Amino acid sequence: MTTFSMYDHVVPALDRTLGNLEHILKTGQSNAKTRGIEPEIFLSARLAPDMHHLVRQVQIATSLAKNCPHRIAGTTPPVFEDTETTFEDVFALIDKTRQEITGFERAAIDGKEDREFTVQIGPMEMDFTGKSYFNGFTMPNVLFHCTTAYNILRHNGVPLGKLDFFGGKF
Repeated sequence: MTTFSMYDHVVPALDRTLGNLEHILKTGQSNAKTRGIEPEIFLSARLAPDMHHLVRQVQIATSLAKNCPHRIAGTTPPVFEDTETTFEDVFALIDKTRQEITGFERAAIDGKEDREFTVQIGPMEMDFTGKSYFNGFTMPNVLFHCTTAYNILRHNGVPLGKLDFFGGKF
């Protein structure tokens, strides 16, 4: 009989997704340099006037990812200041987030898949279990913001393909 591990469900998926995001952003940074485009053009780009720019997409994805194991465990996540303005800054944010996630103690979230908790999201309080928070809220949102970052760069002519979304490898 296989035992479900919340840690094995959450931590590798978030870590891999952030690694994939880093690959996408490095491709964008390289493309800006090759094409002689100021990096700020890509970093401040957005798909529509009412959508967040590239840097904010990264900040939201990393915030959601770092909060997830803490909320499942019932601990307070660290606050990151969201002051990034350069590619180097967003790479450092991704690295710091990945370290936070992968440094999380397995015992803190294993067995917490059914733990109930409430999260303030904007003006609403939403009720979750560990599983519903990861599967129904965190992972879809992280993927949305990573996909939007991919699409912002793609829309600006960065030669990204589906394989890049997977970090350049399966």
